[in-house]
Amino acid sequence: MKSIKQLLIALVTFGFMMAGVSHSASPETPAAAPAGVKLVSAAQVQELQAKGAVVVDTRKASEFGEGTIKGAISIPYDPEKSAKAADFDATQDKFDMGKLADKNAAIVVFCNSGTCFKSYKAAVVLAKNGYKNVNWYRDGVPDWKARKLPME
Repeated sequence: MKSIKQLLIALVTFGFMMAGVSHSASPETPAAAPAGVKLVSAAQVQELQAKGAVVVDTRKASEFGEGTIKGAISIPYDPEKSAKAADFDATQDKFDMGKLADKNAAIVVFCNSGTCFKSYKAAVVLAKNGYKNVNWYRDGVPDWKARKLPME
């Protein structure tokens, strides 16, 4: 009986360890912007926004409701079913570009940092659909908050 308890404890411990490993092993988005997209910093987002750029939060609506970059609109890249990889299959996902009628307007997309693929994928989809001025803020909300920039 004692050995069964020890085995169960070992299995549960191993399970928790593996869950931690898989969670911490989230893939990083590419460090470079995809074709047709410009990688931008927080300062550049502010400059673009001051000039009238549309700033798009690609996180889930619930995350948007918890706080976002001041002036951003919510267009969730959801559901995100494709692989978290540079060569993802966008046909498996949903991103509604209906709020972005002007393909020449400056657009900034962001989400939750370099391990969040939603903004990366949205940037790729926009560029492939003829949007000419797509900007990707890879560092996203955590960086914006760390810099104490305006949130709402």
